[in-house]
Amino acid sequence: MTEQNFDFRAHLNEFSSVKKVIGIVSGKGGVGKSLVTSMVAVEINRKGYKTAILDADITGPSIPKAFGIKEKAKARDAETIIPVKSKTGIEIMSLNLLLDKGSDPVVWRGPIIAGTVKQFWSNVIWEDIDYMFVDMPPGTGDVPLTVFQSLPVDGIIVVTSPQELVSMIVEKAVRMAELMNIPVIGIVENMSYFKCPNCEEEHKIFGDSHIEKVAEEHGLEVLARLPIDPEIAKSVDMGKIEDVKVGWLNRVVEKILNV
Repeated sequence: MTEQNFDFRAHLNEFSSVKKVIGIVSGKGGVGKSLVTSMVAVEINRKGYKTAILDADITGPSIPKAFGIKEKAKARDAETIIPVKSKTGIEIMSLNLLLDKGSDPVVWRGPIIAGTVKQFWSNVIWEDIDYMFVDMPPGTGDVPLTVFQSLPVDGIIVVTSPQELVSMIVEKAVRMAELMNIPVIGIVENMSYFKCPNCEEEHKIFGDSHIEKVAEEHGLEVLARLPIDPEIAKSVDMGKIEDVKVGWLNRVVEKILNV
């Protein structure tokens, strides 16, 4: 049997139920992918849908920090794990919820990391989830490939920033999704501008955006442009992302609910 017709799909745990799976991807690190994952999950949760986050960024997990989660995930038995719930009920699974110390490095090779992501899907009990958001590591390597092949991904959100180099790398992520027949829901540009709190003038710290060209070439929509906001960064550092209320992601939420 060739790789082309081999079934790579990982089976969902018999006690789990997940209706929709949305991947949050980026071609490059440091563009705010985990921030977008967290904020979108919070907004969808506020609308009454049961949400979950599978933190597939195994070597750089940051989701627990954003939600202020300090407790550890617990094993139900030798084969299954119970995810940790945030204060508003979002189910979260991240490697940092299994390590003795969150600062311990994960020095693993690619296949082991990819296998761990599949275990987070198959060995974790996800109860009646309407929308699961998969926070993926940057790039087009082992983990994104594993998620696209093994999980029933309904669509992805691509996160970028204004720099031209990042826009070029974003195109690689978009093309990978197209090759894997994964629908691209749209693009979110983070760090688009900074609004002066005194004069209200917007400043483009990283220069003019180039993402419209990439979006147009692939028939995609730029769903949101997020500002540089020190208050949001402060909320993440304090583990209070669920207290943030902004309207920047309304179009993103609308598109996801129509997937």
